[in-house]
Amino acid sequence: MSTAVVQYYGTGRRKSSTARVYLRPGKGDFVVNTRQLEGYFKNETLRTIIKQPFLLTETTDKFDTTVSVAGGGPTGQAGAVRLGISRALIEFNIELRKKLKKGGFLTRDSRIKERKKYGQKGARKRFQFSKR
Repeated sequence: MSTAVVQYYGTGRRKSSTARVYLRPGKGDFVVNTRQLEGYFKNETLRTIIKQPFLLTETTDKFDTTVSVAGGGPTGQAGAVRLGISRALIEFNIELRKKLKKGGFLTRDSRIKERKKYGQKGARKRFQFSKR
């Protein structure tokens, strides 16, 4: 007889970052790409953004969180992790949805980099114009 580990999964995306979040019942450990949260996200603001769903739902010390995040920069990754945590918390308890929705944690931020256009220097910037 195998003992199945109870875990809740959520996927989060922001800009070009993707985060896979696993919540397991525990005492509040937080691991991001095999490193502790403080070691991976050095910026205090980003750590605060990541912990917001736990603080709102008062589940900070109930779960051990394992995150695998790739792509983009630190800010995009933090946003992706926050969305992943929020989705995993809903999988744990559907009644938390109302709180998280009101806090704005379930909205996928769809803003991504605009593509560079041909005949231009960037997405919007033109090459320098010369009259003579």
